Amino acid sequence: MARILLYTGKGGVGKTSVAAATALTCAARGYRTIVMSTDIAHSLGDALGVTLGPEPKEIVPNLWGQESDAYYNVARYWGRIQEYAGSVLKWRGLDDVLAEDAAPTGETLRLLSLPEAGKWWMEKIEPIGRRVAKLTGPLIQRVVGMPMPGGDVFDAGEELFRRLDHMHDLLIDPELTSVRVVLTLEQVVIKEAQRSFTYFHLYGYPTDLVVVNRVLPDDVQWLYFKGWHEAQQRNAPLVEEAFSPIPVLKAPFFSEEVVGVPLLTELGRRLYGDSDPTSHFYHGRPYSVVRDAEEFVMSVELPFAMKEAIKLSRHADEIVIEVGSWRRNLVLPRLLVGATTLGAKFDDHVLKIRFAAPPRSTSGGTAHG
Repeated sequence: MARILLYTGKGGVGKTSVAAATALTCAARGYRTIVMSTDIAHSLGDALGVTLGPEPKEIVPNLWGQESDAYYNVARYWGRIQEYAGSVLKWRGLDDVLAEDAAPTGETLRLLSLPEAGKWWMEKIEPIGRRVAKLTGPLIQRVVGMPMPGGDVFDAGEELFRRLDHMHDLLIDPELTSVRVVLTLEQVVIKEAQRSFTYFHLYGYPTDLVVVNRVLPDDVQWLYFKGWHEAQQRNAPLVEEAFSPIPVLKAPFFSEEVVGVPLLTELGRRLYGDSDPTSHFYHGRPYSVVRDAEEFVMSVELPFAMKEAIKLSRHADEIVIEVGSWRRNLVLPRLLVGATTLGAKFDDHVLKIRFAAPPRSTSGGTAHG
């Protein structure tokens, strides 16, 4: 069975090294593996000690590496979109170099939220935009001079968002995909990891593992490391408690930079031991719906979110959840589409939204939430 393992974390925690070490461990077990970087500033090739590009390259038996290039992929698959975006920017007086910067870039969370935004655009905006462009485009272009998108631009956009929707379906499948958070034992890093963890739950991405990287040994001798070691000892229990029941694995601090296949292989061995990295370390659901007396209750886990940062609204068959600057349009299960919203409360990091349930059948049937 195929598996997608997504490693993310604050810059500098070693997520690239952990991902590369995981990939080498998987390849050594005989799995055909590809390790890919989506960072803007790539370091995967540097970590592995090889030169990588936008196409997969074999590194060792069963392992290929790739550094995704947004410009390359846009030009190859959606060049018409880039051409149109560039023409609009040039019309505004920007030169070719700035126009090329219209290609999409972004960090992990932005990347993961893009499919849902694309789906919303496809359903709500694109049909209207296509009709408007067809009816008024020639007039606008003749009077104002602004380039207007043709049918080929909309076709390319539809193809792009269809692929994004497919990617979304893959990434939210708990049997296929696991998101894994990499952190170090520093308070700022742990807080950042908690926020990321909340957003993954908000968007329905299954998280099954937390990796604590660069853990100092207990027998550290140098005075230089003493304060650092003591801080790690204080913070380690916080990680175990905060992310429970998600398992936590620890990788040791190495006395040299972890670069190249041999050291990354050792990192994988020290991290996973005899465990298979493709295992599901935890199974959980980001939200569930159950019937409670005459109500349905939808429970959405929002670990580490603060009550005052949560905003909730409903639009037809969607519940809109906002946590800080992040927004999720959660399509309601069919049994809740016609149900009246009764209220909501946030308790123990779980948002519980109540809906009125229809009367139970008296014919002996059972209603399932």
